[in-house]
Amino acid sequence: MPNFQKAAIERYLCTGEHDSLFRAWPGETFTARVRQGDLALRGALISLVKSRAGHATVPEELVNLDVVSFTRTKVGPMVRGLFPKVEQQSVLDALARSVVFLTPATIEPVLNQSRFLMTAWNLSNLYLASCGSKLLSDDAPKLVGLSEETTCYVSMAYFRPNGQFDDFVVHEAAHIFHNCKRQTIGLPATGRREWLLDIAFGKRETFAYA
Repeated sequence: MPNFQKAAIERYLCTGEHDSLFRAWPGETFTARVRQGDLALRGALISLVKSRAGHATVPEELVNLDVVSFTRTKVGPMVRGLFPKVEQQSVLDALARSVVFLTPATIEPVLNQSRFLMTAWNLSNLYLASCGSKLLSDDAPKLVGLSEETTCYVSMAYFRPNGQFDDFVVHEAAHIFHNCKRQTIGLPATGRREWLLDIAFGKRETFAYA
């Protein structure tokens, strides 16, 4: 592998950043370069994460957990309090399928399928932290959950003792309300009602904590 490709991979592993034009990789078209570069960066990331978290164990509570039923129970009160009865089932169904716990079995497909390379890097750090492993950078965000579009990624640390009100399944699911359009889950939409909930950008984190 050429040194400039090695440097690009090292930069990504240490920071999550990459050249959006993927100029370090060959290809007659931009699409070809993106495909080659994306595969190389994700492959290196997955290899490093596996090497650092090879000792990872899954909490007993998660081994045989029905994640869909678990999530439905967790988010049910929130949905019933925020949506009219006629819409509650559609919203509940969407949220119940939204949660993915990052475990040794799910981490590789998640990193391969995440839409953005920076998301994959952040999810890697989330997973490594839950395993008690060294993060990819001292400056990496200390996350226990992350939401992207209609998916909530949650740390195995969820099943460890925490504060009385620390429920980051509910917290991350709440972010779906401003990430998901009504039409996406089959609800009628208008020009003024495009999203499940219209929450101002600066108040979204406060809303999720609430």
